Amino acid sequence: MGLEEKLPSGFLLTTVEQVAGWARKSSVWPATFGLACCAIEMMAAGDPRHDFSRWGMERASATPRQADLMIVAGRVSQKMAPVLRQIYDQMTEPKWVIAMGVCASSGGMFNNYAVVQGVDHIVPVDIYLPGCPPRPEMLLDAILKLHDKIQNTKLGPQRKKQIVELEEAQRRQLPLLGQGTV
Repeated sequence: MGLEEKLPSGFLLTTVEQVAGWARKSSVWPATFGLACCAIEMMAAGDPRHDFSRWGMERASATPRQADLMIVAGRVSQKMAPVLRQIYDQMTEPKWVIAMGVCASSGGMFNNYAVVQGVDHIVPVDIYLPGCPPRPEMLLDAILKLHDKIQNTKLGPQRKKQIVELEEAQRRQLPLLGQGTV
């Protein structure tokens, strides 16, 4: 039972959003930002066993101007934070960020003045990848989840409406000052 048997007269109907989503998710170019032990696992995800090129990501960009996905792997020091932000600002729109590892997600075991306690204090993060260090399979799973998110992203005025709805949902989840136990 192939797809062509289900379609009348060989026509395929879709929306512009679906085609644009498919094109975006099929050509994600990552900018790797490896800072510690998680970077070794990120590099292992590019080997033939965990081949990035199956998902259109074989071109890891050395320049942020040609990348749309930043993978932050490892702990981010206070000195490296402005560099990370500058690279993020130079990336093309739309852009996405994966925080790989517990150090990038929350600072990990390094709870001191020198390490940023979560890369989300510097750049907006789309996917948090737990683990110390996370395996290459986990990174590939996070990338596939990001592909689903990219595929279902709205365009134009619908995108602005979707952003407002997401912000309101997040605002409702945050506890307000003065509410709670005494």
